[in-house]
Amino acid sequence: MIFDEIKYWNKYPYGAAWEKIFVFLREIDARMEEKEYPIQGKDVFARVMSYDTRPPGEAKLEAHRVYADIQIMLAGTEIMEWFPTDSASVTTPYKEEKDVLFFQHTPDAPCRILARPGLFALFLPQDAHMPQLMAGSTPERIKKVVVKVRCDLLGL
Repeated sequence: MIFDEIKYWNKYPYGAAWEKIFVFLREIDARMEEKEYPIQGKDVFARVMSYDTRPPGEAKLEAHRVYADIQIMLAGTEIMEWFPTDSASVTTPYKEEKDVLFFQHTPDAPCRILARPGLFALFLPQDAHMPQLMAGSTPERIKKVVVKVRCDLLGL
């Protein structure tokens, strides 16, 4: 997992696909329509979405094998938790068609981050992650973009 300010995106040597992603991200804001945006066909694409954050018991701990996630808040804040996949118990086996598997959540996440506009989180296949968590005591409506990029395009 990488969690950093967007302005430092170029400090990571992930190649041409990485650069295309951040060119796209420089052009977006909270007024963007909620839909899927192709960046490089099905290899790299972005989904703009809104939802209400939730307590840990209602969110899902997930990981992917083919695609890495780059998650960026456009409006609002949420907590994201991180676990190494090799330390988490699988609850739903890998589904190739959706590139996802789910894990049992435990309350002792090794890392909790406060995601807000201006920051990005990169989750790789070894990173089980649980976004959508409330940053406060009540749900908040947030808007974010999740970029999906095939890991092999990042040299991984």
